Amino acid sequence: MNGDRAARFGGARRVVVKIGSAVLRDGDSFDRVTFTSLVKDLVGLVRDGVEVICVCSGAVALGLAQLGGQPRPEKLSALQAVAAIGQGTLMRLWNGELSHYGMVAGQVLLTHDDLRHRGRFLAARHTLNALLDLGAVPIINENDTVAVEEIKLGDNDMLSSQIVSLVGADLLVILSDVDGLYDRDPRHPDARLHHHVPRIDGLVLGSAGGSQSGLGSGGMQTKVQAVQQVNRLGVPGVIAGGKRPRVLRRLYDGELLGSWFDPEGDSMGSRKHWIAYAPKAQGRLVVDTGAVRAISAAGRSLLPVGLRAVTGDFLVGDVVEIADEQGHVFARGLVSHSAETLRAVAGGHLGAEQPEAVHRNDLVLLAP
Repeated sequence: MNGDRAARFGGARRVVVKIGSAVLRDGDSFDRVTFTSLVKDLVGLVRDGVEVICVCSGAVALGLAQLGGQPRPEKLSALQAVAAIGQGTLMRLWNGELSHYGMVAGQVLLTHDDLRHRGRFLAARHTLNALLDLGAVPIINENDTVAVEEIKLGDNDMLSSQIVSLVGADLLVILSDVDGLYDRDPRHPDARLHHHVPRIDGLVLGSAGGSQSGLGSGGMQTKVQAVQQVNRLGVPGVIAGGKRPRVLRRLYDGELLGSWFDPEGDSMGSRKHWIAYAPKAQGRLVVDTGAVRAISAAGRSLLPVGLRAVTGDFLVGDVVEIADEQGHVFARGLVSHSAETLRAVAGGHLGAEQPEAVHRNDLVLLAP
């Protein structure tokens, strides 16, 4: 197993590394020792020929520290203001540390809205590729200062999975204040670390808990969900303790640290991954059992005859959820017709020119 990990990580030429807020905090202060060690490791990987894209949390935590260690506010506008204070400091720290090695950082701030629109998604890909071509280290964060939903509902764990798809990375490394995925609360004396997870299922997700530091917006469950998303791309993932000395170098050399998650055998392409995870759904189509069976088992398109309800106000090409009559969302897709049209023909038929509500080429089954 150890040799396999060394070969697989060592063979990765493009890696996304996500650094959590708690990794860069030491009580109420910025953890300069850990940060310096991580940057040194990152530079070492780059010099070994690995392209590294870093998704780095910490703007809110740094802003709170600059404000005298105030508690994380609950009001969204206050969170946005704190992020604005901390974001500049975060990039100053990155550029200051990288300058010791003759390297520079390139800041990229994204929101779900940037990822929702396919054109802007591809534009972000071109920018990140250009930064790598210039020899810069892309440092990505959610644009908390302007995004309302992202601070409350999003987090950099899920953003990191989108970046893997965006740049075509070979590996996702999530660095946390926890050493990996345990079979129960890691504070329990009998807790055991899962070093190898061949497949993420309901039991695995059930053993992951919420945030324990109070500094970030995501917990272990969101980290495992983020890894599950990249596994569906055919990309492996690692969750490891970011405060361990030389953690990136040791992982790269194949040391048995953290939890390793194998990719799924039948991987989806980047476009279907974008449909499944990047955009926020603009509506929902509720379908009958025959349509569920046709979509899930036979890989067919969704026809209006199987529609039982249409909710939301969407246009042609928008992403919608597809749910059974019990409310379980099992698929997503790009609609071929507007909400108004589909409401009018639900349970019936469309014209022969484009008879599908969602074509099978624009439809993705979600992970269980």
